Amino acid sequence: MIGILIQLAVSWILLWLMDKKDLTVLGLKPTTDRLRKFSFGFIISAAWFTVYCQTTTFLTNNHWTINQDFSLKEFLSSTWWTFKSVIYEELIFRGAILFLLIQKTNIKAGCIISSVAFGVYHWFSFGVLGNPVQMTYIFLWTGIWGLMFAFAFAKTRSLYLPTGLHLGWNLLNIVVFSQGPLGNQFLIHSNNGQGLTVFPSVGLQIFQLLGLPIMVYLYLKNYRQSDHK
Repeated sequence: MIGILIQLAVSWILLWLMDKKDLTVLGLKPTTDRLRKFSFGFIISAAWFTVYCQTTTFLTNNHWTINQDFSLKEFLSSTWWTFKSVIYEELIFRGAILFLLIQKTNIKAGCIISSVAFGVYHWFSFGVLGNPVQMTYIFLWTGIWGLMFAFAFAKTRSLYLPTGLHLGWNLLNIVVFSQGPLGNQFLIHSNNGQGLTVFPSVGLQIFQLLGLPIMVYLYLKNYRQSDHK
């Protein structure tokens, strides 16, 4: 939590020194519309991951079982860890720096630069540096999603929608379906089924990479912040 407070302080300094602005330009103050945006982002992202995960499980004849050793305390601890990691990344890649990039260039350039940085960052956080195949896949995946998060911030002028989108996916991925760095969490996946054939595998990867970003883009394409104050 101290790290997030430091990020906020550094963000304020950057905004003030470079554009004479304060943290209000990041849309941090909760409003009814921003909370709706957060809820919308969280729900559709969590639902998208659930569909992706359950479809993969069905096609491979696997199943999920509840982890009987997973306690409420562990759930709260894992959720808090996930929330902090999302806020950390949002403040870096969709916070003051993205705002300043948009101000100094334009929305398109700012979002692209932010998404490229987000993709490169995940080479290190996922530990794939030196593996060209994995680096390419991780860069495409996190870069495209980073572009979605950046565009959500740029159009709404608030961190609520990108944070909801980001948290919905990560919380389901890490805490519910145990696919993240925290190991076995609420649901444990069996590996007694079969692997995916080429076409279903490619289809699911496209669904994962592009499905939600396209939906969010279409939703935000004609979005005007003045209509939602």
